[in-house]
Amino acid sequence: MREAFTDASWSGGLGPGKPGMKITRQKHAKKHLGFFRNNFGVREPYQILLDGTFCQAALRGRIQLREQLPRYLMGETQLCTTRCVLKELETLGKDLYGAKLIAQKCQVRNCPHFKNAVSGSECLLSMVEEGNPHHYFVATQDQNLSVKVKKKPGVPLMFIIQNTMVLDKPSPKTIAFVKAVESGQLVSVHEKESIKHLKEEQGLVKNTEQSRRKKRKKISGPNPLSCLKKKKKAPDTQSSASEKKRKRKRIRNRSNSKILSEKQNAEGE
Repeated sequence: MREAFTDASWSGGLGPGKPGMKITRQKHAKKHLGFFRNNFGVREPYQILLDGTFCQAALRGRIQLREQLPRYLMGETQLCTTRCVLKELETLGKDLYGAKLIAQKCQVRNCPHFKNAVSGSECLLSMVEEGNPHHYFVATQDQNLSVKVKKKPGVPLMFIIQNTMVLDKPSPKTIAFVKAVESGQLVSVHEKESIKHLKEEQGLVKNTEQSRRKKRKKISGPNPLSCLKKKKKAPDTQSSASEKKRKRKRIRNRSNSKILSEKQNAEGE
């Protein structure tokens, strides 16, 4: 792990700096950015994934990353790193304390090694798998990591040479991939996303988010009709009136029968 940091002064295969190199570097950067933008959908804010070697080289070269990177790339940038890179810098001790402070000021992106941390190079390599869908730049001085990154199409690579940041030209693997896409042999991740977006706009493919919302059933409360109190049945006026008449007749009959019995008793006496 420590060997990668000893090569932090890697030149990337470029010669010594000359007058006017700043202008030519910016021209090359603009050209390379246009290539990645047109073929892989790279866009602002540019997300730059830093490893410990890049932070160490920036510290040695007194490079103000937050100020100089946007100027060099001519656009808004976001400095990013991962938990694995921070963990690696912590384990390497005091020699890399300054690099650790630089990395701690970066935005931490979620990596798939939440439980078991891996080396910084292995972690950054995993972040650009499957076509680099988040359009990360990889900023490193680690030559082994750089070789592996160049084998992955569509991943911009950055390094520091002579205290100056450099955006590397597209790798042969990236150029070959673009040619294969242009010839119709392959479809890039950027084209797949744009095709999917066009289909959704034209209604050929249902938007997954909308379909999920439709499928979700609303939690319904109790039926309001069932909550109503049952109305008491009004008494039948006709039946009640007839019952009253019957009772009156019974009372009259009883009184008449009493009167008759009393007369009969009086006559017998």
